Amino acid sequence: MTTVSSARLGSGQLLAYACFALPLAMAALPVYVHVPKLYSEELGLSLASIGAILLACRLLDALQDPLLGYLSDRLSVRPGGRNVLILWALPPLAVGFVALFNMPNLGAHATSLWLIASLVLVYLGFSMGSISYYARGAELSRDYHERTRISAARGALAVTGVLIAAALPQWMSAELGMRAGLSQFTLVFVPVLLIAAAVTITGTPRTPCAPAPARRSLYRALAAPLSSVPYRWLIAVSVLSGIAAAIPATLILFYVQDVLRQPELSGLFLGLYFLCGAAGMPMWVAFARRAGKKRAWLLGMLLSVVAFIWAYRLGTGDTYAFAAVCVLSGLAYGAELAIPPSILADIVDGHEEAGRPDGTFFGLWQMVDKLNLALAAGLALPLLQWLGYYPGQAQPAGGTLSSIYALAPCAVKLLAGACLWFAPLETRNAANSKLSEDGALA
Repeated sequence: MTTVSSARLGSGQLLAYACFALPLAMAALPVYVHVPKLYSEELGLSLASIGAILLACRLLDALQDPLLGYLSDRLSVRPGGRNVLILWALPPLAVGFVALFNMPNLGAHATSLWLIASLVLVYLGFSMGSISYYARGAELSRDYHERTRISAARGALAVTGVLIAAALPQWMSAELGMRAGLSQFTLVFVPVLLIAAAVTITGTPRTPCAPAPARRSLYRALAAPLSSVPYRWLIAVSVLSGIAAAIPATLILFYVQDVLRQPELSGLFLGLYFLCGAAGMPMWVAFARRAGKKRAWLLGMLLSVVAFIWAYRLGTGDTYAFAAVCVLSGLAYGAELAIPPSILADIVDGHEEAGRPDGTFFGLWQMVDKLNLALAAGLALPLLQWLGYYPGQAQPAGGTLSSIYALAPCAVKLLAGACLWFAPLETRNAANSKLSEDGALA
């Protein structure tokens, strides 16, 4: 490994760091998108049961994130300390992911227990690895604009992982069926996870060990980020924006199957959305450089609402119209990938007296993200069942499923935009950057 000698990372260093985002994204999409449909249609669990299990497991997952962030910060005082948690994350993530999509034929009660155990392992491994990974990214540069470049590179590899997770299981499922296709996908995921982790750990530039954190109780260490006014605002915006994104992520397969009546195209729609998210990131990096990160994020939110609200009026056969929705909302999604983690890294700069607590800040922030997903699944799925919707039941344009899938997220996203408008999140002016204009995403 080489030590960072300047604010700007070389292309090879940036790519090496970004690599681990690929398998993390490959794991996240099937868990959030395919599990509800797989366990309801193939294994017979009710939507209400699945929603309750997802809510409970994600709540447990969210509560462990601050503790893992605290542990990551304690390890960061040693050379390669954060990499230790990344290595520890690999076994539970790999084993849990394989178990989740290779379930035996069991009764409803045993299937529920299998789902719970698999999710606990997956969430533990994912959280342990991703918190230290994000904290490593925040430590790679102290420059305002370079951090957006690092976040965008990580987001680009994450989108690549999402594209693989969207297209490959769909292709395998077309040949083998959903259950067998997802099972085969796990055989691809595990070696990709191990190889990407090795590249990131060995190829990411080395940073100096963090100074020893101030001696404080666990409670005070975990509560310290909440003393920051910008951090509290960032959490508030992230709660609303995350819920708005989590609802359609949970329901998209049901929407494509029962509203558009084009289930075979679900992988294509997901691929379009995330591909456009990756394609749009250089635009958001450049715009954030000129107008500031807060304004760029706000514009991304408004664009997402303008693009996505049309999904409410779509119905059977509106393939091209929904593809256009995916393209435009995907471009907006690029702002969500590139900008919020960069803002968070800026906020941590004001708390270095605590020993550069990136892990604690990212752990709490990721906890909020998990709670968003928990609420989306735990509320949206039972609500749909209560309103009379069941998977496989055709839905009209503008019906119950369309309302929950499209209108509810747009309303919440507008609330997030209003919150962001008032949030004091520009901790530095873009003009203060130490990089020249050629520092944009390369």
